Amino acid sequence: MTPEFITMIGKETILVVLMVAAPILASGMIIGLAISLFQAVTQIQEMTLTFVPKIVVVMIALLIFAPWMMELLITFTTDMITSIPEFVR
Repeated sequence: MTPEFITMIGKETILVVLMVAAPILASGMIIGLAISLFQAVTQIQEMTLTFVPKIVVVMIALLIFAPWMMELLITFTTDMITSIPEFVR
């Protein structure tokens, strides 16, 4: 195992983590920004107003992106398992 090989695995792992987390985090951030803007305009400062829509939007995003996320994770895991012989050399 060379340092370049380990760096490649680390880079690929971080890329997969970012790709899997990005749709969920982006949807939560966008709805959070919209709710904050709504609260600033209407001066409604209800704490539950921020949590319930975020939960709903994140769950919907998870349902929409789950097949793609699973495919990405399965591909990454398969690649890691098939490259085990290269790890031991």
